[in-house]
Amino acid sequence: MPSAEIITIGTELLLGEIVDTNSRFLAQCLRDAGIDLYRKTTVGDNVGRIAKAVQQALDRSDIVITTGGLGPTVDDPTRDAIAFAVGVKTEYHPELWDQITARFRRYGRIPTENNRRQAFIPEGAKAIENPVGTAPIFILEHKSQVIISLPGVPSEMEYLMTHEVIPFLRVRYDLHGIIKTRILHTVGVGESQIDDLIGDLEQLSNPTVGLTAHSGQVDVRITAKATSTDAADESILPIEAALRNRLGDWIYGVDQDSLEEIALKPLVEKHWTISILEAGLSGRLVHRLSAIHGPFLGGQVLVDPPEASELLSLTEKYRQSQETDVGLGVAIQPHEDRYDVFLALITPVEKREFVRQYGGPPEYAPIWAINQSLDLIRRISYDS
Repeated sequence: MPSAEIITIGTELLLGEIVDTNSRFLAQCLRDAGIDLYRKTTVGDNVGRIAKAVQQALDRSDIVITTGGLGPTVDDPTRDAIAFAVGVKTEYHPELWDQITARFRRYGRIPTENNRRQAFIPEGAKAIENPVGTAPIFILEHKSQVIISLPGVPSEMEYLMTHEVIPFLRVRYDLHGIIKTRILHTVGVGESQIDDLIGDLEQLSNPTVGLTAHSGQVDVRITAKATSTDAADESILPIEAALRNRLGDWIYGVDQDSLEEIALKPLVEKHWTISILEAGLSGRLVHRLSAIHGPFLGGQVLVDPPEASELLSLTEKYRQSQETDVGLGVAIQPHEDRYDVFLALITPVEKREFVRQYGGPPEYAPIWAINQSLDLIRRISYDS
């Protein structure tokens, strides 16, 4: 399988002024086409640094894809940088200028002289018309490798990647294989504990198994390379079964499943409603549950965290006021070296209190507490 690297170009990306969503889309397209992605790099609007990044990528990979820097202004240097990287000049393509002026006419506008820069591409490159924008893209075959430059505007990039680049790459590299990923979401267990239980599976070469830790959650990723979707599924299936056997009910969902959606399912099955009392979470738990159509009937956000001894009674009082079957209270108490997360759960069959300790970065404490709360709701079907 060929290998690829992505280079996103734009000083605004380096300064954090905009979020890079292009890399994720490109990575998924490459994965689905069976192309190994080796690296992603972000570079500012500087010809020399872009050229160096491209040259380094060419030392490692078969395919280099850039996004951004194809506009008409002085700080859109991608065309010059690619040409410099491979030792050629840029050349003017009158047909590109015709396409640009025609598109402007459709918009009822007249291009300015600086738009003419967009009609220049590196010598030897193949120009591709951009039917959804004004910046043409180009594909440059350099020795045995390929450089593809796409616009930074996400809607344009996505269209061109789907309709032009992927078909080109499939033909160019005779691609028939795919790379498929299955993600198992876990909660209530730490990354090191999972690693201890499945370490031998993480040594596999195909499918591969890897971990991604979040605050209070860990994703277990299974990635298979195969000639077809069915073949990939067939190789993933026994690994997933082994993981489920070892990790049990720590696994709450797969792929696009969200913890809040899974957590509310047992209540739907029991025809129970729920209300939430929270303190120290800035209303985030209430907000997440409010976005789900289901049994959540209301939430109250306390400004000051109550004492641990008061949480159960306050939760019960609020539950009664909302006339729900289930009440959950959660409050965070900060200490010098940790956070105590107090939880109170009231159902038609029991009342329980819990204390969980969090010792990670303070900014992640609310997220951790929310995931602990949702996991507690999820387990109502097991505990009652």
